[in-house]
Amino acid sequence: MEQGPERSTRQVILTLIKTRGERSVAELAKQLGVTEMAVRRHLNVMERDGLVRTKLVRQAMGRPTNVYSLSDEADELFPKNYHQLALDLLEELDTTEVEALFAKRQRKLYERYRERMQGKTLPERVQELAGIQNASGYMAHWRETEPGLYELSEHNCPISQVAAPYQEACSCELALFRQLLEAEVERTECLAKGGGKCVYRIQDIG
Repeated sequence: MEQGPERSTRQVILTLIKTRGERSVAELAKQLGVTEMAVRRHLNVMERDGLVRTKLVRQAMGRPTNVYSLSDEADELFPKNYHQLALDLLEELDTTEVEALFAKRQRKLYERYRERMQGKTLPERVQELAGIQNASGYMAHWRETEPGLYELSEHNCPISQVAAPYQEACSCELALFRQLLEAEVERTECLAKGGGKCVYRIQDIG
């Protein structure tokens, strides 16, 4: 969505729906102090962008009316505090239990993604891994630095606030990459340790 007043109004609409539940055009117009036509214009754009969804609701009197609710994509625009919940739960575990938990996560991710690596060359596996990480919000890209040597960089770490106090998260991710790529993988920079990004140096085992 564009910047400026138009975007600001749509943010207000999203907040109203988030805090007050499903809203009709008439209800939103009244709460915003604008015309129903203006509200419809905003909602049309937001529906096109996948931020709201609509359904027809029958009323006791009069014609059915459309009401709007947030999509899952729009809900993700609001602040979340999942990392604090994760940290609170991890604090209840001893060191051995924490290690076992992250190891279990590593095995689960390996089982989920290993088929996507089958039959691929190393550069194709690196490209596939970058795609997997991007789908999880890591802002990853890769490049061949010299023949047979590759570099994978991640400019965002969605789990950094957990990984900082629990290095097991980083260790298991490194082990996962080695499994999926079937290659030598070395982490040369880490966001959770104060680096500007996570960087992995990748080389064929052969």
